[in-house]
Amino acid sequence: MEHDGDNVVLCGANSYEQKFYFNQQFSSLPESIKQELKVMCVLYTEDVGGILTLEYTEDGTLEFKVTAEENDYLFDEIGSVLKIKQYRSEKRELLENMEMYYRVFCLGEELDNGAVDK
Repeated sequence: MEHDGDNVVLCGANSYEQKFYFNQQFSSLPESIKQELKVMCVLYTEDVGGILTLEYTEDGTLEFKVTAEENDYLFDEIGSVLKIKQYRSEKRELLENMEMYYRVFCLGEELDNGAVDK
């Protein structure tokens, strides 16, 4: 598993190297989900700069981790906060489903039957 400290990296994009990274541990995800994650990460780095990674914490929460080089005067800190807020709103369902996926398939938690809409 790809770890960053105690977190597990799902994917990320780097504006400095113009690269996208996807953790192959999650290769069983549908291609459409992988593409949506890729578009989201790459667009973020194109708009804001820096490096964005989506990482799972120990409890399965999916976090946005942003880093920028110290001398990167083009990195847009305010834009970063706004873009992440936008993603949390527009991609809420995707992000929640990714957390559920991780909790069930990686952490071995049981699905709560009450959480399933019928």
